[in-house]
Amino acid sequence: MFKIIDQKLLTLFYRLQSFYSLIHDRRVGEYVLPKGSIVIGAGNRAQDSAIVKTMSSALINRMFHVQLHVSNKDWMEWAIGFGIHPFVIEYLQIRPDQLWTEPPKHEEPFSTPRSWHMLSDALYEYGEENLTNEIIGILAAGCVSPQHASQFQTFHKQIHTKYHLNKILNGDMKFPHEPENRDVLYFLAQSFRAQIIKELPNEKDAVNPSQRQFAHQAKSLIKDLASISHEMAQLVVSSSEKEKGSPDWFMTEIIRDLPRLAERKEKKDA
Repeated sequence: MFKIIDQKLLTLFYRLQSFYSLIHDRRVGEYVLPKGSIVIGAGNRAQDSAIVKTMSSALINRMFHVQLHVSNKDWMEWAIGFGIHPFVIEYLQIRPDQLWTEPPKHEEPFSTPRSWHMLSDALYEYGEENLTNEIIGILAAGCVSPQHASQFQTFHKQIHTKYHLNKILNGDMKFPHEPENRDVLYFLAQSFRAQIIKELPNEKDAVNPSQRQFAHQAKSLIKDLASISHEMAQLVVSSSEKEKGSPDWFMTEIIRDLPRLAERKEKKDA
């Protein structure tokens, strides 16, 4: 038998000093847990700014600790079966890296599976016939991280244009170059970057023929993108302390094959 204790009960146990008895003796007051019971405590981390009570070192040393990580694949399977709004599902299929983000240090919405679920509910409640691009932006801004909300709004705009990343990757169309589609180009560049990181392995020895073909195609598209906007092309190959970038071997090939782009990137990083 499993006994799961959530954050609120954990706080109560700490205050009553009952958790020690539960861990050591498998009992709380007069109640004794059935033989074979396993106690599981679930709570937020201290760094999540979620009003948590720090465990004592004595308790920490008597428990087995497991950190749970967000799985886009698992969440997506649930979301499709549960009926999460198609806009949310399609967007997170393109940008799986935005399903979850670290809580900000200041008060503002931030992206989690829960907040994307909230956005889905809001989209359904508002009604498809009322979902203008402006409304999409307002709803997204109230649920998820500001940057993600802005890109989600652009994604909605992009749905109603002729530009789609899959068609660009397949060679059926080019990146938009019109000034009025600058925000669409930015979204496509961000999505292209995420696709490169998703598709290409970290080690060159692990690259299969399909991935090699994708890498060759990606370099060609980066060159095309650079002819429209060097800034957008640099965005595709950029990395930071917080965000993972393209594999090192792919960057080496970029530097070799597209020296002008690499030179401009190095000047920007300097």
